Amino acid sequence: MSKNVIIKTDFNFPNQKNLYKGKVRDVYSIGDDQLVMIASDRISAFDHVLPEGIPYKGQVLNQIASKFLDATADIVQNWKDSTPDPSVTIGKRCEPFMVEMVIRGYLTGHAWREYKDGKRMLCGVPMPDGMIENQKFEQPLITPTTKAEVGHDEDISREEILSQGLVLEEDYILLEKYTRELFQRGTELAKDKGLILVDTKYEFGKDANGQITLIDEIHTPDSSRYFYIEGYEENLKSGMSQKQLSKEFVRQWLIENGFQGKEGQIIPEMSKEFCESVSERYIELFEHITGEKFIREDVSDVLSRVERNISKYLIK
Repeated sequence: MSKNVIIKTDFNFPNQKNLYKGKVRDVYSIGDDQLVMIASDRISAFDHVLPEGIPYKGQVLNQIASKFLDATADIVQNWKDSTPDPSVTIGKRCEPFMVEMVIRGYLTGHAWREYKDGKRMLCGVPMPDGMIENQKFEQPLITPTTKAEVGHDEDISREEILSQGLVLEEDYILLEKYTRELFQRGTELAKDKGLILVDTKYEFGKDANGQITLIDEIHTPDSSRYFYIEGYEENLKSGMSQKQLSKEFVRQWLIENGFQGKEGQIIPEMSKEFCESVSERYIELFEHITGEKFIREDVSDVLSRVERNISKYLIK
């Protein structure tokens, strides 16, 4: 296994309670109230973790999320305390809501696939007739999903969330409010950099005091889709695909190579060149969305670096 990508971690920190391995993140519980989240270089698509790691991907995701958590902390408090390593965030443990708040400003991706099949309702929200792919909605649509421990997240409506008791109504009203305000802020920040924030998802929980808290990552290419403003209108009018910065290009590559996560399908081989091209796309998004130069950290022995930096922070 290559020493310059984080595919798997198996650390043992003082006061460690457990380790949760998500598709992309490894989350260590320290004591009762602290989480260490390591953004690995794993990449997932169609609910499958692909076999190869993408160099610097974890660093890209972690540093973008960290920047936007800071840039939105005036809207809603978030879980982050510190980023002791480029691929690590440490923060407070929260009890997560069992829904993800997806918000869409444009008819694209999953929404477009549903629309093309003739559906005009998504998560109980109507979509107007006569729209074309990548067209802007008059108002962004909130289209939540369930938060699946395994397998697919499923579309769910506001009514179903409330009737199933997944979220209390007074909390859900706040989740919608924060989702709209965060998306508006993300839209403004993207516009300053010549980008359109097309759609994204937010995850929330409650901290030990019962306060709603933004958790996980925000406005990264794994949780969001971006178009370039330049060329957007022309591409829309001519029916051309939009130039976008998101993980969608990985999904497209998989589709072209006969994989959509369906039973019996085999994940195509990911060459070193392909992995490096994906890495470059992630770095390109970092530089566009932050307006900063990406600094490639030393990854000659990335796991040792990560463990060392976390241990140093926890000992403090």
